[in-house]
Amino acid sequence: MSTPILLHDIDEPGLATLEVYERRGGYQAMRKALAMDRAAVIAELDASGLRGRGGAGFPAGRKAAFLPQGDMDRYLVCNADESEPGTFKDRELMQKSPHMLIEGIVIASHAAGASRAFIYIRGEYETQARILDAALAEAAAAGYIGEHILGGEFSCTVVLTAAPAPTSAARRPACSTRSRASVATRG
Repeated sequence: MSTPILLHDIDEPGLATLEVYERRGGYQAMRKALAMDRAAVIAELDASGLRGRGGAGFPAGRKAAFLPQGDMDRYLVCNADESEPGTFKDRELMQKSPHMLIEGIVIASHAAGASRAFIYIRGEYETQARILDAALAEAAAAGYIGEHILGGEFSCTVVLTAAPAPTSAARRPACSTRSRASVATRG
């Protein structure tokens, strides 16, 4: 049986807090990635063999290599809608290890050259949205998101947006969203 990586020790008490996440080595991968140039981060991602968690399992490094080059605004979107039937991996991560998601977003934003990231979460996940909102505030206060992350040149604002909760299980709004929280850049 293989050792879980993504959900390893996911039930550790307090893991949703910055203090516990850092004690377990959290944000060290981000520090390493931000010390590298974008191309080196993408090359390391490709060499890792990491695959997407969607149905196709597409190699993440190859997907990152498809990013357009040139001077343009770039944004990163984390789709935390989790609309695949019977899947709850995203919910578990957001609820129990939100800083892992935030750290991954900052690394991916750096690799993509994106200065703004958005997390879209389904309306039914109110508990997870509250936990993510608190984690984003902790990350901003620690200098892990916002302007000049860790005193460096890279900046990344992360915005959490939630769809409204459906009024009935049979009816779900298609596109209506409201901003759940916006972590303003520090400066």
